[in-house]
Amino acid sequence: MSQSQNSNSSLVPMTVAGTVFQLAMIVAGHYSEFVRNNVFAIGGMAISLVFGALWAARGASGKGNAFVGGGMVGGICAVIGIAASVLLGDTPAPVLAFGTLGSAVAGGIGGLAARALGGKKTAAA
Repeated sequence: MSQSQNSNSSLVPMTVAGTVFQLAMIVAGHYSEFVRNNVFAIGGMAISLVFGALWAARGASGKGNAFVGGGMVGGICAVIGIAASVLLGDTPAPVLAFGTLGSAVAGGIGGLAARALGGKKTAAA
């Protein structure tokens, strides 16, 4: 399997795992005012950053691919988590837009960081 295929095949599992963590944080925040007020923003972006990095470390084919793929993982898991929080009434609806964007950027940065810190390199064709 080529590295490009490996990174594409890990996109769904990394997104699902990130979504599970996002939803766990949202549920915790639904029952804990401290988590809701102090953890949601930084915690959500940190989850997106970590799972974007984990995805890129599994074989992103280049810097651009690491940023875009990491951003996709981070943004998708964040939009699901934020939407759940909006539906629960814990987060205002406008956060869905800027929270998703911020988490997508965080996921992209995580992807770039993983790539820079030793992500798999592809051989020149």
